[in-house]
This record gives sequence, structure tokens and C-alpha cells, in this order.
Amino acid sequence: MRFVIQIFLWIVIIGLAYLTFNAVYEPIQFNKVKEIRYTKVIKNLKDIRAAEIAHQEVTGEFQGDFDKLIKFLDTAQFAITQRRDTVVMDEEYRKTYGVDKNIEKVVIDTLGFASVKDSLFGGDRERYENMRFIPIKGVDKEFDLDAGFIKKGENKIPVFEAKVAKSVVLFDQDKTMVLQENEIQSVDDVNGRYISVGSMTEVTTSGNGFDKYGGEKNNQ
Repeated sequence: MRFVIQIFLWIVIIGLAYLTFNAVYEPIQFNKVKEIRYTKVIKNLKDIRAAEIAHQEVTGEFQGDFDKLIKFLDTAQFAITQRRDTVVMDEEYRKTYGVDKNIEKVVIDTLGFASVKDSLFGGDRERYENMRFIPIKGVDKEFDLDAGFIKKGENKIPVFEAKVAKSVVLFDQDKTMVLQENEIQSVDDVNGRYISVGSMTEVTTSGNGFDKYGGEKNNQ
């Protein structure tokens, strides 16, 4: 009887040790996978943001269609400008009062043009052509992309957002841990259900979690 009890106790001890080991090991492995995948995802989101900002700079608005955004990158050019102060005659003042008056004026000269794709991606078309895809093995999906305008007072401000659900990025991980990940609220991690850049409700081009996984401060 004593032998049976000893065997039972050893089974209990081994079982508890296994559960304790898993309780520590599984979150560590989950966080390793999470960090690697989030870093890859944010790298593509940073490329999307760079492309969107270039599109807005050239056209005055963001683009919500990847095909059109890539086509834009294929051909678009930045204007290279120089800003200088100058003094000119105020013709209206002279006509009105018959007296000469000089005014200071800012003149912007266009010096030339530079290819957007060369400036942002070194001409690497494969890089910006593939930025639309979730860069995780086993995931055959694109980022959700949207663009439009929001009203601030009397002004219409262009906005965009690109995002992917954490559940897509962590599709093969423990479902309970993924659900816990969706509830994160932290100043230095990815909050909520999505990894994203930009917003359709706020005027921002910030990225969610870019400071931790993208090597930058989350204030752009």
C-alpha cells in the first residue's frame, strides 16, 4: 500500500512539475514568436506609411487602393525645391497711393525632380510591390488599407490607415494567449486587436507598437 501511495505521489509531483514548466515555458515561446512576427509586420507597415506620405505630398491625399499606390510609386516624382526670401515692389500700394513700397516675399524655386521609388526604396520594386502582403509564413492575406478625409472645423484633412488583426499574425499560436494579447493596454506595446499605422478617425501617421518593434518612437 505504501508503494502504491509513493507511486501516486511521484505521479502527482511529476504532473505538477510539468504544469509549472509549461506555465513558464509557453508564454516565453509565445513572446518570442510574437516579437519576430510583429517586427516583420511593422517593417511592411513602415513601407506603406512612407508610400502614403509620399502620395499625400505629391497629390494632396492618401490612397486606399494598393494597386493604385504601387502604380503611383512606379512613376511619381518629388519636386526638389529651394526656399528663399526676396524683396519686391508692392505694385498695388504704388497704384493706390502713388508711393513706392517694398515688401518681403518668400519665393520657392523648383530646382528639379527626384523619383519617389528611388528616394524611398532605392528603386527596389519588389519591396514596395510586396509591402501589401502579411509577411508571415502560412498567412496568404494583405493588409487592410483605407483612406479618406475627416473634418476638423471647416477643413477636410486627408487620413489613411493600414492594419492587420493580431489573430491573423498569430494564427497558429495558443488561442487563449492570443485573446490575452488582444486585451493589452500598454504604452510600449501593441494595444488592442490590430497592428496598425495611421487612423481613419484621427489626424496621425503613427504606428501602433512601432517604438518597440520598429525601432522608432511612436510619435510620427
